[in-house]
Amino acid sequence: MTQIDRRNVLKGAAAVAVAAAAVPTVAPPAAGAAGRGTGAADLARFDTPGDQDFPKVGGNLGNQNYTSLRRIHPGNVRRLRGAWVNRIEGGLTQGNSQSTAVAVDGVLYIESALGNVIAVDGVTGQTKWRYEQVRGSLTRRGVAVGGGYVFTKSNENYVIALDQETGQVAWERQVNGYGNIEKVAVVYHDGLLFCGTNDGPRGAALALDARNGDLLWHFWGTPGPGEFGNDTWEGESWMDGGATPWIHPAVDPELGLTYWTFGNARGNNSSQDGSARGGQNLFANSLVALDMRTGAYRWHFQSVHHDIWDMDNVMAPVLADVRIKGRRRKVVVYGSKSGMFFVLDRTDGTAPLGVVERPVPQEPRQKTWPTQPFPVQGGWTEHHVVDQPLGTSVPGDPNRAVPNYVRGALYDPHWDVPILSIPGHGGGADWSHMSFSHRTGLVYTGFGYVAAAHSLTESSNGLRPPGEYQTGGIVAVDVSTNRVRWKRRMPYSLAHGNGILTTGTDLMFIGQPDGNLLAMDARTSRELWRFQTGAAISSSPIMYRAGGKEYLAVYAGGTSIPYGNSAPRGDFLWAFEIDGSVGPAPTPPPPVIRRPVSGGPVEGAAVADTVVIGRTYNAATGQIGATESFAVAGMAPTHLRVPAGTTVTFTNHPGNAGERGVTQFFEGLFEARLAPGESFRYTFTRTGEYFFNDPASPRSTGKVEVY
Repeated sequence: MTQIDRRNVLKGAAAVAVAAAAVPTVAPPAAGAAGRGTGAADLARFDTPGDQDFPKVGGNLGNQNYTSLRRIHPGNVRRLRGAWVNRIEGGLTQGNSQSTAVAVDGVLYIESALGNVIAVDGVTGQTKWRYEQVRGSLTRRGVAVGGGYVFTKSNENYVIALDQETGQVAWERQVNGYGNIEKVAVVYHDGLLFCGTNDGPRGAALALDARNGDLLWHFWGTPGPGEFGNDTWEGESWMDGGATPWIHPAVDPELGLTYWTFGNARGNNSSQDGSARGGQNLFANSLVALDMRTGAYRWHFQSVHHDIWDMDNVMAPVLADVRIKGRRRKVVVYGSKSGMFFVLDRTDGTAPLGVVERPVPQEPRQKTWPTQPFPVQGGWTEHHVVDQPLGTSVPGDPNRAVPNYVRGALYDPHWDVPILSIPGHGGGADWSHMSFSHRTGLVYTGFGYVAAAHSLTESSNGLRPPGEYQTGGIVAVDVSTNRVRWKRRMPYSLAHGNGILTTGTDLMFIGQPDGNLLAMDARTSRELWRFQTGAAISSSPIMYRAGGKEYLAVYAGGTSIPYGNSAPRGDFLWAFEIDGSVGPAPTPPPPVIRRPVSGGPVEGAAVADTVVIGRTYNAATGQIGATESFAVAGMAPTHLRVPAGTTVTFTNHPGNAGERGVTQFFEGLFEARLAPGESFRYTFTRTGEYFFNDPASPRSTGKVEVY
């Protein structure tokens, strides 16, 4: 746990406790409140496995995504076919679908890409009711069910309770002043609603009364004056420091604690600029344990101090009871983007397997923190890009560096020169839902290889270099040792909503951005089955029992990260059973796994088969930029289309100040450095896509498409 002055801890904890003293304790609702359904009908423990119901996003309060159902097993999983499929929005093929279904009393509840809520009969697949958003569409990640209600959110910071049987609005409450209450999945437990906030200058973790939406307590990600942690922010930087809790928490009813992960530090131009927010910047990049009833601070662990890389490790924390060094420990597993897990005692935040603070490279202008925490066992993915020579295998190592960037490692600092590092803010495990198997004792996650170049030349949170391959994998880690049991590389990044379900029969299910739902052996990673759902999957599979049968279900809708509009979209809510009667959907075009260049295609004939280096291009007018550019779009044009056999001319504009050039990667077909006014020619004889960037400014990237 992060070491801080004990006097400040006591002072801060006392201040929070005093603030919380006026918060009323919510009496749990009577069983079967409102006279309807049970919902998450108050899971008494954090680790209740899914069975007849899969009652919340994450499966149980500990976010274990595990089911005890056994009808589907390795011996018959190849016989899985569709029981039914419901196009919940009538055939929608656009938008961002990040919602995971829940199953309660034989009914599935799901939010669409528009933010509408649909209740579907788990046996027939027929829509029972739908709630239409009235304040505009929004990205959602899952409802909560409890006390006879289904809870969702809308724009303008509304939390909404729908009648579980009819979908009619029971109450809605606007909660302003604490950040954006939008896409984060809602968690219900014992009359409380836990609501995260997202994507703003400052945000709080919130608890509401599930009966009427009254705000019961809040806890800020960036503490204000007089609050514990405020002195870790320079000056007034806490006011727009970010640190929003943009994923749903875990709950341990026995300990009376909730566990929240808070996002990266922001402010001062961009999340990559720490020059005006000196200090550790609590509670950015932190796991914080809060009293379930009062919101009082109990402990925290900060995974990245003074983050300038958007490596916020915001994940749904996973709780487990495991034996460590011969002793049964209550732990929470935390860590995602950084590619390593911190296994912490969830009673006090200590690290039974060890965490060490290691010195890291410094950049005084960024006010970087001198050390960063690492688990003693190390990470489960690589932390340094690979300098694989051009002209060798393509794509090659998944950590392969795009040429001409300064190559770095995790926590290498930056200023005005882009530093390329891995896993990257869009890689690692990011926010995909993990799974803890009661059978294997392993925690499973999908992850991505998406290197990022950080510098203050970027306006937001880092550049994913055009032309890089964005792939990924799955890893299984033994929670009792924090050691990798197995790791499997996959063709796609699995870091953005590609959640995992494990079962009591040692199966593991995960969906891919190409629309395939996979079943794998949870102990070995061997693939056992796949099924084409028709659209990218950015949600977690679930299992439930209804009508005497056991079903597997998943929502296939698709989202833009990291593949943009190339990820196939849809609105397919699927249920599967052994020997089902519904076959797979038509296979959609697969996502484009290489990061695209920044402009649309231009026919070579329109520009005399010429690319001008260091200038932008206006496709509407055909005009080349009047001033030199070092931007990502600093090739005129960035995307040139020519037939095979065409000779393309690359010219350093005569008005540029110095040497520019082109390096073709990864095939290594050519590399030229040119003085202002000089040109280089290359004849493309084979069809394909050929990326190139500028040795003087690797951000400036182009592509020749040969047909």
